[in-house]
Amino acid sequence: MTPRKLISICVPVYNEEDNVRPLHERVRTVMSGLEQRYDYEILFTDNRSEDRTFERLAALALEDKRVRVIRFSRNFGFQRSILANYVHARGVAAIQLDCDLQDPPELITEFLRRWEEGYSVVYGVRGNRPRESRFLYGLRRIFYRLIDALSEDTLPHDAGDFRLIDRRVIEELRHVRDQQPYLRGLIAAMGFRQIGIPYNRAPRARGRSKFSFLRLLGLALDGILHHSTVPLRLATAVGFVMCGIAFFGALYFLVARSFGADWPEGWASLSVLVLFSIGLNALLLGIIGEYIGRIFKNVKPMPLVIIDDVIDHGQDRGAMNPDPTSPTAEIDAKVMRLDSQQKASGG
Repeated sequence: MTPRKLISICVPVYNEEDNVRPLHERVRTVMSGLEQRYDYEILFTDNRSEDRTFERLAALALEDKRVRVIRFSRNFGFQRSILANYVHARGVAAIQLDCDLQDPPELITEFLRRWEEGYSVVYGVRGNRPRESRFLYGLRRIFYRLIDALSEDTLPHDAGDFRLIDRRVIEELRHVRDQQPYLRGLIAAMGFRQIGIPYNRAPRARGRSKFSFLRLLGLALDGILHHSTVPLRLATAVGFVMCGIAFFGALYFLVARSFGADWPEGWASLSVLVLFSIGLNALLLGIIGEYIGRIFKNVKPMPLVIIDDVIDHGQDRGAMNPDPTSPTAEIDAKVMRLDSQQKASGG
């Protein structure tokens, strides 16, 4: 009999106490229909929820040995939570799924079918977005097309983080040291065979979205700055243009003065010009500062995440022997240490 393939269902959570059990039920229903070919685990990474999410996950882990829970010491952000989830996935493939159930778990079947056809990355392409304003919908469309136009890589349009990635992609992600990862672009830029599956998002049934407009704007900025040097080149181009204008303007005034032209005092024009120059310099320095800030964060000796607690009542962690040269080795060792403490105490 052919051994079943282990699939990791990766779910980052933050204040989702009302959604964890419905999500678990729907994933279990989907995977039970595939049990002849696949085994599965559900790996939750809790971004230090402030409600009862962790307690409900702990109860789920007692009921279902396939459930694993990793809790962080603080909120490290959505993208880092996803990356940590991938890093600790044991399966031959991992499927990232949001806990709010806007992305249908039933699409897992189609993702796996495409994966079996040889695709290393299968991602969902969002169609209709119920209850989303036309303004926000339009901004999203503009963003995806803008980042694709500016990027040196080809990035998919209207794709979020609902995706399946192969083990080979997971192993590449284990070497990522970025403190502000933008996984949509990072995975797309890796290459491999990739395909998009169109679907319509469901409305959030319970709870509130954790993404405010400012957070979405920050994610958009991460996407542009992570995959494009165009802003830096734009700053250089604008600098050359301004220098050219200043040079030819000065040359014009000198020539005109030599022919007897008399220029009135233009304090207002001068003030506007000075203010414009200051604003332009501030803008260009701000763009450069964004890149320098990211370099600073990436060279700091900080872990990707810090794990505070682990719940794993399943089988031994055979595949989790940490590579001491991996940037995630400290995280892996922490997981194993907490897991050993649980087993020693009878947990």
